[in-house]
Amino acid sequence: MRELQIAHLLTVPFENLSIHSKEDIVLETKALFNKIVERRRGGFCYELNGLFATLLSDMGFRVEMLAAEVATENDNFGPSFDHMTLMVTLEQRWLVDVGFGDSFREPLLLDQRGEQLENERACQIVSDGNKLILKHRGIDGAWKTQYRFALQPYEFADYEEMCRYHQTSAQSHFTQKRICSKATKEGRISLSEMRFIKTLKNGERKERVLSGQEEYAGILREHFGIIMTN
Repeated sequence: MRELQIAHLLTVPFENLSIHSKEDIVLETKALFNKIVERRRGGFCYELNGLFATLLSDMGFRVEMLAAEVATENDNFGPSFDHMTLMVTLEQRWLVDVGFGDSFREPLLLDQRGEQLENERACQIVSDGNKLILKHRGIDGAWKTQYRFALQPYEFADYEEMCRYHQTSAQSHFTQKRICSKATKEGRISLSEMRFIKTLKNGERKERVLSGQEEYAGILREHFGIIMTN
């Protein structure tokens, strides 16, 4: 499971390009398999974690889809179902997530309340009433709340309303700009509209503005393996 999560994060981009090319996102296993595996695309949380849950389940893991509320800049939380994350039960329960961008790379012990280290970074799961909060410590040493979640399992249909919101609402950050991002062994690469960003594990960041749509398409193809057809 650990190797699968790492391999997924290093291979499949987190991206919202379907929203900006007016391509409907369908939360159904066959459609997600066609997009991510056969067409070699990425997706956002409902797609990436949804299909990853299917993969784990088909391999014999006990996996459940959970609803999460993403932390906002003013230390509040967004609505439920704003994010999909996963719980996998083996001898212990694990938090698994391949759809939250720059977050933990290896599964986290769900019932451990101390710091869980990952090189210079760390994560911690803390209790908040009947919910749990995921916190992440970056290379700068600062703790940042990522999302809050409960352990009730859900199905694809339960996420459809928020998935539609993120595809259509001007209030959703997913409709406001194109993003494509993927973990690398050295750190992370991201396309944020016309900015190509490379971030190293030590926090060093290099950024440049692309010359136009032709270079944008070339970066997508060369660094993310994505060829957009519309």
